[in-house]
Amino acid sequence: MALREILVVPDPVLKRVSQPVEKVDDALRALMDDMLETMYEAPGIGLAAIQVGVAKRVIVMDIAGPDEEKAPRFFVNPEILWTSEETLPYEEGCLSIPDIFDEVERPARVKLKYLNYSGEEVVEDAEGLFAVCIQHEMDHLEGVLFIDYLSRLKRDRAVAKVKKQARAA
Repeated sequence: MALREILVVPDPVLKRVSQPVEKVDDALRALMDDMLETMYEAPGIGLAAIQVGVAKRVIVMDIAGPDEEKAPRFFVNPEILWTSEETLPYEEGCLSIPDIFDEVERPARVKLKYLNYSGEEVVEDAEGLFAVCIQHEMDHLEGVLFIDYLSRLKRDRAVAKVKKQARAA
């Protein structure tokens, strides 16, 4: 496994729409392993392939708490089949927008379909942090960042802050 560079705003690659994966093979599993190591090192709880410059519909996630055993999850070609009418606000952050957090309202529950690490199709329900995280990461596959849900002023301030941090580093 190897660490990969996480792209940060305003990198235009983050706005690209990711392409479906043809099949889950050893090369794709190697990418997912790299992504997982990169996410843990960052540290974060979710990472889409586009965030490491690969425009494929692939997500890794681990929402286990700091005192819990790691529970890595892999999502290839994820699709949301259903969303609840009920929504919940949740304070989100993003590895591609370091040190910026703001509240986003999303459906409280979703049903999703995806291929797992072995290439098997899975259909499952998600709620709570899992639902928030999978929707956040799936937005990345469409070139959407969580700050796109904020007012233009908040979005512009977030990007300016990240640019300033990058210059200072």
